[in-house]
Amino acid sequence: MELTWLSLVLVGAGYLAFGYFIGSHYPSRFLLSSLRSLPKDNKFNNKNNNTKSKLKDPLPIEQLAQILDDFKMILVVRNDLKMGKGKIAAQCSHATLGLYKKLHNRAPKALNRWEMCAQPKVVVKIESEEDMLALQERAKSLKLPTHITIDAGRTQIAPNSRTVMAIMGPVEVVNDVTGGLKLL
Repeated sequence: MELTWLSLVLVGAGYLAFGYFIGSHYPSRFLLSSLRSLPKDNKFNNKNNNTKSKLKDPLPIEQLAQILDDFKMILVVRNDLKMGKGKIAAQCSHATLGLYKKLHNRAPKALNRWEMCAQPKVVVKIESEEDMLALQERAKSLKLPTHITIDAGRTQIAPNSRTVMAIMGPVEVVNDVTGGLKLL
């Protein structure tokens, strides 16, 4: 009789450990994908029936996420601002989070693809704001999402300075856009 209880406890603990492992390593595949597929019920949301929806159209990169495997993010740092290492790290973090927030609702498959590729990020430098804006236009022409961080100017640099641009997409396309830039 004691062996039966012991085996039940061990099997239960095994299932609990397996569930914890799956939930902690693959949360978006199982939970979020099923939540996204639920129908939108407007009976609880009557106040917004007459107003325009705040949801924006999906980004074109969402279609590429269904076809291509490897995604990465490039962080383009302005070298002419002479930011310190800590400032660069903070600005890169802002740019990463800004692009992540942009893609969260408008390109969730692309974001999920990037996350499944271990969220690769490469930091490169560029020499001027004009060059950064030209690079952004090139990325936009290839339908790559971008985000430029604008600094508040409380510490090292002037207010409203464009400091870092984040670009994300398929590895081949992103490399085509940023291939001539040197690593920071």
